[in-house]
Amino acid sequence: MTTNSELQKRRERAVARGVASHVPVYSARSENAEIWDTEGRRYIDFASGIAVLNTGHNHPEVKAAVDEQLQRFSHTCFQVMPYEGYVRLAEKLNTLAPGKSPKKTIFLTTGAEAVENAVKIARAATGRPAIISFTGGFHGRTMMTMALTGKVVPYKVGFGPFPAEVYHLPYPVEYHDVTAEHSLAALASLFRADVEPSRVAAIIIEPVQGEGGFYIAPPEFLRALRGLCDEHGIVLIVDEIQTGFARTGKMFAVEHSGIEPDLMTLAKSLAGGIPLSAVTGKAAIMDAPAPGGLGGTYGGSPLGCAAALAVIEIIERENLTQRANSIGNLIARRLLTMREHHSLSCMGDVRQLGAMVAMELVHDGSPDLPDSRLTARLGQASAERGLIVLSCGVRGNVIRFLPPLTASEEVVNEGLDILEAVMLGLITT
Repeated sequence: MTTNSELQKRRERAVARGVASHVPVYSARSENAEIWDTEGRRYIDFASGIAVLNTGHNHPEVKAAVDEQLQRFSHTCFQVMPYEGYVRLAEKLNTLAPGKSPKKTIFLTTGAEAVENAVKIARAATGRPAIISFTGGFHGRTMMTMALTGKVVPYKVGFGPFPAEVYHLPYPVEYHDVTAEHSLAALASLFRADVEPSRVAAIIIEPVQGEGGFYIAPPEFLRALRGLCDEHGIVLIVDEIQTGFARTGKMFAVEHSGIEPDLMTLAKSLAGGIPLSAVTGKAAIMDAPAPGGLGGTYGGSPLGCAAALAVIEIIERENLTQRANSIGNLIARRLLTMREHHSLSCMGDVRQLGAMVAMELVHDGSPDLPDSRLTARLGQASAERGLIVLSCGVRGNVIRFLPPLTASEEVVNEGLDILEAVMLGLITT
């Protein structure tokens, strides 16, 4: 048996230190919401590979779909010789995307690639250069997506200069007294002071911030952005990379606001663990780039398309949008009960949209006093007890909960029992 410590030593010799890992243990196998490491120890997974496994680890139908496709062919490159799976998946996403406008789709490999291509499409459609994003937003690790990302450490530090004509607005965060009105006033000020609306190609926003802290954009704010984009001819890009595919109790989180995006970026849980991303949007905008202007060698791989078609069928048949609400309500209720029962002033805020749940850890109940140290200790100590949870937030003080939507209530409660025991142990030492 190869031990975790042996693998860690090999990793330190072979892998660049810039690639960080949450825990120094190595997965050997997984199923649904559980992972076993190379030494046979079991972990409950509340991370889902960072929101990739909404249908759980190794769903048998996803495995079967990939295996069936692999028996036929693994790659031709869609730009060389296309295949039906790509077309069928595009048709499906075009149908699922919110709004009545005709839609079209392109497929890529990573979320950052999807964002890069959404920017390209918006610029081609408008003939304009500028892009507006939000503080706390996360859109990827390429040069353009780092410029769009509103969090410096660890994503941007030391990697500049970044592409020009990117502007940031404050994201509305009720817990920190940043209202929708504040954000809209900042946008009006930006138009007056820095960039005129006629130079703005797109505004990109996460309907629920992922790395930024699981803050939820008020529906009225998204509706106001939709109106401003319509008024000024600006493309509204909604980044659904972490929020999509039933995670928030809707197929896409933007549906909670009732608006129709111009473009959506999709990835993560789209293909149940197989690398695949997409841009889906209004056909007239998607068709702005000339033939050959979009694509990529591995974009829309046959294996990824097969997996994604299976994932969507599972979500629809098993009603995972409703399951997301049930799991999210369970987690939020347990956290709030924990806070009240144990008088935990360190739990400053608990927020939830479907099964995107977060708790923000602070000193003495104050939103202005983030406790990043407790957050880090809680993540590490939970892993030592067999629970994988991740932190996030610009200030590093948010614990996020992303269990597979297929997780049983028994396993979710077991994970929350571990979390509660760890939390109580930390605050009493």
